[in-house]
Order: sequence, then C-alpha cells, then structure tokens
Amino acid sequence: MGSQRLTQTQKLLQKLSPQQILIMKLLQIPTMELSTRIKEEIMQNPALEEGEGHDEYEEDEIVDTFDDEQSDDDHYDPLDDFDDYLKDDDEDDAAYKYSVNNSSPDDKHFEAPITNETSFQDSLMEQLGFRKLDDKKYKIGAYIIGNLDDAGYLSRPISGIADDLLFTQNIDATEDEIREVLNIIQDFDPAGVGATNLQECLLIQLRRIDEEKPSKDCDNAIEVIEKHFDEFTKKHYDKIVARSEMSDEEFKCALDIILSLNPKPGGSTGSISQENNYIIPDFTVINNGGELDLQLNNRNTPELHVSRDFMDMLKEYSAGKDSPEKREAVAFIKNKIDSANWFIDAIKQRQSTLYVTMKAIMDYQRDFFLTGDEGKLKPMILKDISDKVGLDISTISRVANSKYVQTAYGTFQLKYFFSEGLINDEGEEVSTREVKKIVRESVENEDKSNPLTDDELTAILKEKGYTIARRTVAKYREQLGIPVARLRKVL
Repeated sequence: MGSQRLTQTQKLLQKLSPQQILIMKLLQIPTMELSTRIKEEIMQNPALEEGEGHDEYEEDEIVDTFDDEQSDDDHYDPLDDFDDYLKDDDEDDAAYKYSVNNSSPDDKHFEAPITNETSFQDSLMEQLGFRKLDDKKYKIGAYIIGNLDDAGYLSRPISGIADDLLFTQNIDATEDEIREVLNIIQDFDPAGVGATNLQECLLIQLRRIDEEKPSKDCDNAIEVIEKHFDEFTKKHYDKIVARSEMSDEEFKCALDIILSLNPKPGGSTGSISQENNYIIPDFTVINNGGELDLQLNNRNTPELHVSRDFMDMLKEYSAGKDSPEKREAVAFIKNKIDSANWFIDAIKQRQSTLYVTMKAIMDYQRDFFLTGDEGKLKPMILKDISDKVGLDISTISRVANSKYVQTAYGTFQLKYFFSEGLINDEGEEVSTREVKKIVRESVENEDKSNPLTDDELTAILKEKGYTIARRTVAKYREQLGIPVARLRKVL
C-alpha cells in the first residue's frame, strides 16, 4: 500500500455576489420582458415601489450604530468591478469571444416591430388562475410556467423541478404531482406549451386538432410524428411511406397538417414556416438629415424608489435596539432597503450599458444606418465594440444576443451587425455577411426538387469573386440555419 500525504494547494476562485448576478441577469433581459421582472421584484420586496420618488434620506444618521456592526460585505457596491464579474464562461459566450456568428433564422429584420399584447407568461398565469387548484398545485403550476423557455418548452427535468420546489419554496412535491400539474398546463393555449421536446409539442397540437375535428389525415399526421419522428426530422419521406400504410397522397395531406403546426408556441403564433413579426425594440435609430439620433426604449422601465414607509420604520426601530426583536427588525428592514437600492442601481447600470454599447455599434456602422444598404456593413467583431466602450467582451455579447434596434429600414437584432472580414479576389476586405447573403439568395432561388449542394454553392461564390473552401461555405450555410441539400429537397 502506497504512502499517503496531505498537501496544501492555493486556488484563486471568483465568486459572484448576489448583486453582481442581479446586474448580469437584468442586462440579458430584453425590453419586452423587463416590466415583468420589475413587477416580480416589487412583489418580493415591499421596500421597492413604483412611481415618483421622495427626497433622499441620510442613511448614516439613521443607522450609525447598526452599520458599525456590519461587515464590509454588507456595503458592497454592486456596480464596482462591473466588467470583471461578466468575465464568466457561459456557453453562449464561448463562441463570441472575438467574433459573432452573425446570421441565423432569428437575424431577419421585421417590419411590424411593436405590440402591446399580453406577455406569454402572463397569459399562462391567467389561465392557471381559472383552474380550480389548491394552493400547492397553484404554486407548482406557477413555478413550471416560470421555468418555460422562450419557445414554451419545459427543458428542466421533473426531478430537478421537484428539488427546486423543495429547496427554494419548501414545497415537498412528488414527480407524479408535478406531472399532473404539467398536464394541466399542456392543455392551455397556445397548444403545445409545456411540452418537453418538439415531438411532444407537435403531438399535443395534433391531438387537440383531432379532438376538435377528427379526420383520417390528422390520424396519419399523428402516426408520422408518433412512430416515424426520426425519419420525419431527416426528411426521409420515402421511408415513412414505405413503413406505413399511407399512399403518397395521404402522406402529403398529413405532411401539410404537420407543417401548419407551431414548433415554438411560446415564441410565436405562426406555423413552422412563419416568423414572429411582433417584437418590442430596445433601441430606435433616427436619421435626422444625416445626423443619427439614438433613443433607448424606456417604456417598460418605470420610475422606482425606496418606500418612505420603510425608511420611517427604519428610523423608528433604529432609535432603540435594546432587544433582540428590535435588532432583528432593524436587520430585516435594512436588508430590504439595501436590496431595493441595489435593484434600482442595477436598472440604471443596465440602461447605461445598453446605451453606450448601441451608440458604439451605431457609430461603427454609420453608413448602414444612414442608407439601409446591407453592402455598407463593415466587418465588426465583439472585440471592436469592447475596445471602443471599455466593457468586457461577454458584456457586449449579452447585449448583442438579446436586443433589437428599430430603424427606418426595419428592425434588427444587434448581432446582425457583427461579422468577420475576408479578402475577395480583388484584394478588398469585405464582410462575411456579403458572402452569406449570396448563399442565402442562391438557396432561395434554387430548384427545390434539386437543391444546390455545398460544392455548387462554392462554385457560385467563386464566380462572384470569392474563393472560399467548401467547408467554410458549409459553415456559413449552417450559421444561416440552412439545412443540407438533402433536407431541403421538396417532393
């Protein structure tokens, strides 16, 4: 048996404070969801109020003796070292350290950008309130709704939900109880919400259609998704027909029904082939006779202030902390006031960060914002903007990935403006977006019964002066969200 020794090692670990995490999360929230987050904070913290504030109070005069007993951590300024804490290793940042995968199906600009519709979560909570549920089931339902992703799916496992409920809300729920409530939510509108994957989402919609209007075509569609889902996703239609009792015409009718379904019930209201044209832009850029004016959308950012009642309570209880009960009361009130101030400061920091980042993007791509000409977009990576504004690359990434800007030429996601550069046959540096535009247009105009292969796309680009390797063309095609030729083939 080998000898055993005790060794001592020293590691430097970075631990994010709650205030740092708060700012990071607020920065990621788009404008259309910000009001919901603010309302949640107001409900959780009675010291935070919406509306016109009061005169500032001198905290030191109120709680001098109380403050003496606190550690330095209690007075941590959440805005200190703002850049440092954003230097995390989130998966969504890894590919954006020095460049942005600037094209995807979500990058298209929209012509009808503004809506005042009820939010997705609000609609589900309203439907939950109409069900006759006891307090435990209602809380489980609210927690499930809060964990649905933007597409309306519940990606977190049931076992994880059970653990969360126990540790965060002290609700001891079995997995069967959670599934029972999840089944109730899956009966809500829009059809498909609460599904755990795409297959379940489509089946929920198909079964609801079959209940309302039974038909042989719908039965066939259910069979395709239920029994041949793998072949369906790979467009191996001939295999589905061969393995089922459907004729070519019956399969075509079933396929039409499937393609009319909504794969993202939480994020849009259209079919598989439609885009959601309703978003609320975070910024607006206006061209005033050659001068660009940037406006930050504050419609979902109400005035916030600390409750005067809580400040008065703190002053009253701080006057005499001669008992453990009073000291606990002072600690509780002080904590709520600090949390309210932290939240207010975090909102201000969010707004400031968004503005300076978008201002830098607008200045960098000035020619595009003046003309709307995609050819005027310059190669631009995250580091370019990071260096310009003095913020960390991961901060710029969070802004670019989730925010939209409205212009006279449409509404664009910010990452639309990022792209790497390459040199064409004439020795000029051009944006990879120009190359991707050619790829996209070539695919849009191809013969759908005989779609273009990556080799053929490479040849088209070479004819236009872009000598690029086939594997690079394949990468650009994937970044555009375009499947391989075999999957694009239409019967």
